[in-house]
Amino acid sequence: MATVTAGIIQSSIGRKYLMALSGLFLCTFLIVHMLGNLALFKDDGGQAFNEYTYFMTHNPLIKIIAYVNYAFILLHIFYSLTLTIYNRKARPESYALVNQSKSATWSSRNMGILGSVILIFLIVHMRTFWFEMKFGTMPTIQYDGNDMVLKDMYSVVAEAFSQVWYVALYVVSMFAIAFHLYHGFQSGFQTLGINHHKYTPIIKNIGMILFAVIIPALFAAMPLYFLILNL
Repeated sequence: MATVTAGIIQSSIGRKYLMALSGLFLCTFLIVHMLGNLALFKDDGGQAFNEYTYFMTHNPLIKIIAYVNYAFILLHIFYSLTLTIYNRKARPESYALVNQSKSATWSSRNMGILGSVILIFLIVHMRTFWFEMKFGTMPTIQYDGNDMVLKDMYSVVAEAFSQVWYVALYVVSMFAIAFHLYHGFQSGFQTLGINHHKYTPIIKNIGMILFAVIIPALFAAMPLYFLILNL
């Protein structure tokens, strides 16, 4: 049984299934992450956002989900690299160029470039926020009527988003994520065999409206909001 499972995982089809499952899980994470980060727009000195970050880093269930999320991110990156290498070796370049020019969208042809931009963004993003939250020396704050001393993650976010280079990187990365998700969301369902003339257009529209427009736009609005406040 273990040998069969390992064979499936190592096969091209198995890698595509794992890519699809990990990608769709990360889409779900993006929705939750975006909804929580909307607290940044609340005019309360960062209280709602700091309470949100405290909950996300102290709730046992959320912590388990977070580690699962980290694993899926690494899995998604690993299999995207292996699939890219495998496809380039298996398909002659001239044949690929002819096929891509006829049927593939721009985002599907450039998933490697888009993924590389997103990977760079993730490294910078995790270093700026996650690493500081876990291992850095952060300021703390205690709100009136609240005996709990919270790490002031809001001030770290405000400081990062006051830097033009970081805001530019963030916004450009949101464009990359938009194109990446536009192709990846519907592609994930197709890989899993969920392809029907009634449901596929709905899935495609959800991917376009929610994951290629609304979520990237809201994430991009966050650094722009703080940058404008600092003008």
